[in-house]
Amino acid sequence: MTAHAHDHSPASAWLESRFDNFAIGLSGLCAVHCVASSVLLALASAAGGLLLNPLFHEIGLTIAIGFGVIALGRGAFTHGYMMPAVVGSFGLGIMAGAVSLPHGDGNETVWTIIGVAILALGHDLNRRAAN
Repeated sequence: MTAHAHDHSPASAWLESRFDNFAIGLSGLCAVHCVASSVLLALASAAGGLLLNPLFHEIGLTIAIGFGVIALGRGAFTHGYMMPAVVGSFGLGIMAGAVSLPHGDGNETVWTIIGVAILALGHDLNRRAAN
């Protein structure tokens, strides 16, 4: 523990754990979306075109950043460990970089899944540090 660690109520710990669990689930859904988009693009370009819309990815990244700031930032403040926030931020950075890649060539999907996995690891580390 560091000097920044605080004792908090069971309700507060439960809420922090829920944020991380939800964020991990959201990361999993993102990975499923990326794979499904690629498969659907191969099967039906009309459906794939809708799911590969850049706006869809930009909104998803904005939501992921929001949950990252809330869950990972709050975790770093309460338990005092920066590693989960650093790992999660690295994953978010990879995801942000992936959004800038051309859509449809597969590279965006690969880099997004790598970023999502690293972000989920950051949330898991945050959840473990809070316990």
